[in-house]
Amino acid sequence: MKKLFAFVAVFVMLFTGASINAFAQDEPQDTTQAIEQVAQEAAATVEETVAEASDEGLELHKQIKIKFVEGGAQFMGAVLLTLILGLAIAIERIIYLNLATTNTDKLLKKIEDALESGGIEEAKEVCRNTRGPVASIFFQGLDRFDEGVEMAEKSIVAYGGVQMGLLEKNLSWISLFIAIAPMLGFMGTVIGMIDAFDKIEEAGNVSAGLVAGGIKIALITTVSGLIVAVVLQIFYNYILSKVDALTNQMEDASITLVDLLVKYNLKK
Repeated sequence: MKKLFAFVAVFVMLFTGASINAFAQDEPQDTTQAIEQVAQEAAATVEETVAEASDEGLELHKQIKIKFVEGGAQFMGAVLLTLILGLAIAIERIIYLNLATTNTDKLLKKIEDALESGGIEEAKEVCRNTRGPVASIFFQGLDRFDEGVEMAEKSIVAYGGVQMGLLEKNLSWISLFIAIAPMLGFMGTVIGMIDAFDKIEEAGNVSAGLVAGGIKIALITTVSGLIVAVVLQIFYNYILSKVDALTNQMEDASITLVDLLVKYNLKK
């Protein structure tokens, strides 16, 4: 809220300065002094806002460290490990899928031109020089063209399944970490509640001070596990959408390639 008020104040002062500038035609000297004063006040406000934001960022960082320690190194460390491993795999998959994306329309046009000018060998060379699973599937189909169009189509379908497996590689690990993170949090919850009841049993009476520590551990670990699961689930769904898009792209492009091969075979 402090930052919001500060930004509003800066906006109001800048707007006021603009209004004074518009009025400068009648009183230039007074207007210049007013603008300088507004600029100084705005600069001071911006500096104060930046300083407050930095202090709040440091305070948030310290609060996270404190909550991590309060949650217990055993379970909080396990939850953090699932987050690190899950994000590492997710980022690797995103990079791989982005590199695997190909402009299929442009590739098909190059292959069509290569078939008309140089034949199968030149079309295969185009596929060799193109990155991505679509080009690899095309190469397999062109490589089997000498055995007939049907064999080339079967080769495209078979190698398409191989490329699908490569696109979906390690996704099961991300789904595993999504499932494990809340479980670790709930396990910390159960252990924290057990610790709270042990303290009640030792004291022989119920006191808020006795059980607060155990309940705090329970809540912190649970929230941490749920946050990790939500973050990884977002990455997982994004990766699935990329895989589906690439799969549809490969299927559509493969059908078009088979049509080109049939047309080329009829011209021979």
